[in-house]
Amino acid sequence: MSYIPLVSKILVSFLISSFVLYRYGNWYRHHLFVTLAVLLAWFCSFCIVFALPLDVVSTLYRQCLEKHPNDTVSALNNITSNVTSIPIKHCFEPWNQVPEKVFPNLWRTVYWSTQCLTWLIMPMMQSYIKAGDFSVKGKLKSAVIDNAIYYGSYLLICGILLIYLALKPGIDLDWPKLKAIASSASNTWGLFLLVLLLGHALVEVPRKHWKNSDRSYTLTHQYFLAAKLSSDKCEAEETVDDVLESLQAVSLAVRPGQILHRCLEEILRKVPTELRDRMSRRQLPDDTPTDMPTEKALVRLHKQTIKSLQVLQRTENQWNRLVTKIFDLEDTLKNQISRDRRFKRTFENEKAWYSKYEIASIIEWYWKCMVYGYFQKFLSVVFGILSTCVVWSELTFFLIYPPLSIFAWMVYRSKENYTEHALDTIELVSTCVMLYMCYCAFSTVLKIRVLNIYYLAPHHQTNEYSLIFSGMMLSRLTPPLCLNFLGLIHMDSHVIKSQVMETYYTQIMGHMDVIGIISHGFNIYFPMAILLFCLATYFSLGSRILSMIGFHQFIGDDEMTTDLIEEGRELIKREKRRLQRAEESSNRRREYQDRFQNAGRYRQRNSTDTIRAMDRQMEPMENNTRQMLRDSFEGTKYTSADVDTRFPPEDLDVDSRFGASTHVHERFDSPEDFEPRFSDGYQSSGVGRGRVGIPPRGIFDDV
Repeated sequence: MSYIPLVSKILVSFLISSFVLYRYGNWYRHHLFVTLAVLLAWFCSFCIVFALPLDVVSTLYRQCLEKHPNDTVSALNNITSNVTSIPIKHCFEPWNQVPEKVFPNLWRTVYWSTQCLTWLIMPMMQSYIKAGDFSVKGKLKSAVIDNAIYYGSYLLICGILLIYLALKPGIDLDWPKLKAIASSASNTWGLFLLVLLLGHALVEVPRKHWKNSDRSYTLTHQYFLAAKLSSDKCEAEETVDDVLESLQAVSLAVRPGQILHRCLEEILRKVPTELRDRMSRRQLPDDTPTDMPTEKALVRLHKQTIKSLQVLQRTENQWNRLVTKIFDLEDTLKNQISRDRRFKRTFENEKAWYSKYEIASIIEWYWKCMVYGYFQKFLSVVFGILSTCVVWSELTFFLIYPPLSIFAWMVYRSKENYTEHALDTIELVSTCVMLYMCYCAFSTVLKIRVLNIYYLAPHHQTNEYSLIFSGMMLSRLTPPLCLNFLGLIHMDSHVIKSQVMETYYTQIMGHMDVIGIISHGFNIYFPMAILLFCLATYFSLGSRILSMIGFHQFIGDDEMTTDLIEEGRELIKREKRRLQRAEESSNRRREYQDRFQNAGRYRQRNSTDTIRAMDRQMEPMENNTRQMLRDSFEGTKYTSADVDTRFPPEDLDVDSRFGASTHVHERFDSPEDFEPRFSDGYQSSGVGRGRVGIPPRGIFDDV
């Protein structure tokens, strides 16, 4: 008996949840309560997935003890020649066995915490975040109203079921039955969504990995996505422009000192600085109304601002990630025919820690050009086998004798040949199968784009609204997924209709025995619908139907798909040319600055000590130069035509062509900010007034 396996899995769940939240969320920018709620929801979901196999092994041990309570055989004592009864141990206690009260307390705490989060706390937080009110009381009121409307249908259905059960004779609705009804109703809703997600992912996940091994096909698909995303990005920018125009009109009507000016300032604080500058530079049409708005109008405008900025942030993040991925795919296709076997990029990533090592390019070439394709095919084969086993088990898990479900057959064989190695095998298989089902369901959930709002972007770019949505979906899907897996291995007696000792998890969840249409029909036969959804996904019926009604889908043999691929290819070419010009301009500015920095003539702010030291070193040379110029070039002027103009200043090159998005931290000032170094009265220690800037057009004009 040891707590180490259970504690280690709980720690692994916490570390995975923390890492995923750190990658997608922003702990410094997001509210503390949002971060803690999402972390708790993800932690509880992963904890159920990792700890349930231990409960399965513990249940097998208890079933063995129930089957062999007093198992003894007769043996002959060689010394006394008497027949004695020596007990033979059939049931070996697992090394990860814990006391009986541990799992019930763990499941009770974890399950009801997730249910409270997903049905009460997180929906209120989500509505509170998107509310446009300007006070805590107003946001809470809007959140309550929003959730009252959202849960009105659920309450109506639950009310009808309760009336039906109250009028049905022979049923007493006590508190345990009400809890069982609540948990079973939640699990039934989750099972409905789970079947839809698994029916799509069990086919799409293996097929996606197989197609990823073909870089040409993947690049073509990414071109298609770039064309679609470009239109979404333009639409999001137009929506933000409309909101900014409304904000500018309101700012003209609401002046400082008025009552509503505080509300206007709160709205403007949500707008990034770049967009506020754009708003201040634009001119409104003459027919723009500038009437004094009401507080409700400002609330609506505040809500529109939050939503439009979230959509714009999502599309920009998607576009940046997509462009980076397409550049990497194009570089991979070019490097496949390379003879030196070193991976060369179009745009070097100087921030990467491995960029300074020469062997890194060799390893990267072998991985991306040789190993990656075979690795993706290997994953596709493994995932295809797992998907086949899951679908077959879903279709046959209700057959008890003989057990046709693959996972139930493995459990049955472990009962017949009860050994410690068999228990370890069951724990390993259960963990792998549940992780794969979670990967299929959760990866599909995280890619869902609902109303152009929910999107998980890495590198700390996910907003609070999307994080809460992902926490809610994981909390609602994990319990029914685990119950469905227990049904596949024949450890849920209320599904397989056989009296077996159940896991502690199933005992805590409860059963919908009071409603026969759900317990005898939906929970048993609806999972078999996975086969229909898998066939529909395999033949791309959903994509073809969406394409017929006007939603562009990547089908491959459609004329619209070909046009979008070509459009995406042109967009990426244009983006690559823009980035190359920006990089060349940045390199020219860097070379220009390095070239004139060695002269020691101009200084940056807060760098007088270095410049003065350089002046003392350059003083003898400058005196000789002055004497030589007076003796040999008296009256000669250095014309502006001799100035090297191959490196134009920043404000004349990058800014005029690309705008502020390509600014670097270093910038040049105008020539008026500096004093000439060679004047009539030579200043041996004089320095300029400004920062590093453009040198005079004639360096020796004053000589």
